[in-house]
Amino acid sequence: MGALGRAVATAALLAAAALAPPPAAAAAPAPSPSPSSPAASPAACTAGTGPYQRELEGHLGRKADGTQDAADCEAIRTFQRAHRIRPADGYAGLVTFRTMVAVAARTNPNAAGGCPVRPHRVTCVDLERQILWVQRGRTVVFPPVPVRTGRDDEETRTGWHEVYWRSEDHVSTLYDDAPMPYAQFFDEGQALHGRPGSLYAHGGSAGCVNLTVPDARRLWDLLTEGDAVYVWGAKPGTEG
Repeated sequence: MGALGRAVATAALLAAAALAPPPAAAAAPAPSPSPSSPAASPAACTAGTGPYQRELEGHLGRKADGTQDAADCEAIRTFQRAHRIRPADGYAGLVTFRTMVAVAARTNPNAAGGCPVRPHRVTCVDLERQILWVQRGRTVVFPPVPVRTGRDDEETRTGWHEVYWRSEDHVSTLYDDAPMPYAQFFDEGQALHGRPGSLYAHGGSAGCVNLTVPDARRLWDLLTEGDAVYVWGAKPGTEG
């Protein structure tokens, strides 16, 4: 190609480049939410003072003044989340308090010696603290869990008992076919068993020792007929 041809070709390329649309600008990345933005921050903890405020504050290392503030609320909500309490709203209610009592007892539930120490397995039911655990000798083989025992005039009977009959999918023949999963009977009609729904509804049982269904299932897997059960103390609000 001669010089004249090369000049014509170059001119044509330059003209085409001038007519071409400009490249599209790259989209700017979306800004990340800042730590203080509403999308990144948890909802404010706004629950008011609960009936077990002072007890929860003391357990959680807060100033036990019995009055809720934002930091108390958040500390209680963190405890609730850690122990799968719903709703986890920071309110110091009965469910959270009963869970706290069981958690506080885990280091040494029998520190006061209320449950007799025996070489065999003993299920210990502390009516005062509304907790249950199982020990063999001085070794705890089932850590403390919250329970609901008999209401006033239908108290859970104290003293020594033993598991004499077990019924995994039991339904009550006395109380409108109420479900009693993982029932382990220890004294006439009184049994250790799971309670579907709220553990603390209606203030107390008709004498049975109610557990959450998951706790009752774990206890079922541990115990067998002939196992000892020891009940002592008095449930708060009853005459014992």
